Amino acid sequence: MARHPRDREAPINRLVLWNVDHTLVDVTIVMRDAYAAAFREVTGRPLVKLAPARGRADSEVIFETLALNGVVAEDDHLPAFTEALAKAFAARRDRIAAQGRAMPGAREALAAVARLEGTVQSVLTGTIRSNAVLMLQAFGLDEYLDVEIGGYGEEVYPRATLIQVARRRAEERYGMPFPASATVLVGDSTRDVQAARFGGAAMIAVASGGSTAAELAEAGADVVLDDLCDTGRLVTAITRLTDPAGRKAG
Repeated sequence: MARHPRDREAPINRLVLWNVDHTLVDVTIVMRDAYAAAFREVTGRPLVKLAPARGRADSEVIFETLALNGVVAEDDHLPAFTEALAKAFAARRDRIAAQGRAMPGAREALAAVARLEGTVQSVLTGTIRSNAVLMLQAFGLDEYLDVEIGGYGEEVYPRATLIQVARRRAEERYGMPFPASATVLVGDSTRDVQAARFGGAAMIAVASGGSTAAELAEAGADVVLDDLCDTGRLVTAITRLTDPAGRKAG
């Protein structure tokens, strides 16, 4: 993890939250296989159709997948499926790097943001925590992120509320405030944009997932990038959006 912000004597305490799947990594093949294995374990039936993620939490995907496959959800389905999904994905950890990929510019982007003074990076993702951490570890991206303060797909909070939860966790961990005005979410879906808007964070959208640049802009993203390859533009955007005067002007 990057140096503690208090060791940097930084004037601004920034919190940069990253979506994981299709923003930092793409592990679609392995994840679909893990979902199929988890579905069979929980229901005893083969998976016919997997609900699309579209920036939603795993819990939402699980419920829709059950419905699409004609399974009436019961109280124990979600915890059982979540546990089975974690186990199935962990069993396939050796395939993550081989059949998945880090998104273009992801490592360089994380490294560049880590060099910003007073900045802590974590994740805000619909993926359950154990799977998100495995994804990041497979590509060596976890070294730039404090995964202890992030928000994950198994949590009961709406994504917008998770931003506030992550800010509170960061404050408790580092002993300093991380206000909404100094919080940035980087994600690839219109749902990420909506979460940032309702959660009070600035939003940098990356058109690397299922949402187009036009859709992300229309949803209200502060900045839209085609990918993460232009680290200079990314760092400039984060700096501007966490400067009260710059954010108001932008």
